Amino acid sequence: MKRKLLTALGVISLTLAGSALAGGNAAHDHGHAAAETTRLELNAGKKWETDAALRKAMESIRQTMAASLHDIHENRLSAAAYGKLAHKVEGEVGQIVANCKLEPRADAQLHLIAAELLDGAEQMAGKPKQAKRMNGAVKVVGALEKYSTYFDDPGFKPIPH
Repeated sequence: MKRKLLTALGVISLTLAGSALAGGNAAHDHGHAAAETTRLELNAGKKWETDAALRKAMESIRQTMAASLHDIHENRLSAAAYGKLAHKVEGEVGQIVANCKLEPRADAQLHLIAAELLDGAEQMAGKPKQAKRMNGAVKVVGALEKYSTYFDDPGFKPIPH
């Protein structure tokens, strides 16, 4: 529970810091001067650089989701299993935030994907009550696909679905 709260607070603080920086303030929590961004885009037509910690965390999320994909499609995943998936995604996003060493513009783009991952995890965990857990899984898989489109991670393959 404490780890989830710290992860969520970290992402929120980074997002808020990025917004403040767009107004001309100094660097945010992990030393970057992030530009405010609201949509994913390439870096002058090229994918954004990644680092080893980011690649490791994203591959871990990918493997976890891929291992459950059949049960998700067959509507056989229990609420507890969705909760475990959510916990794994939240933990890996926490690792991404804690170890971020990307340049500021790449970092700002990554924040968009991290927010989508956490939103999907929240739905898988059953936090908004009206949301379907399966839709949270779809959101996480979509965020992984966006990561592969916008970030240079040669070994990463989106989950076929």
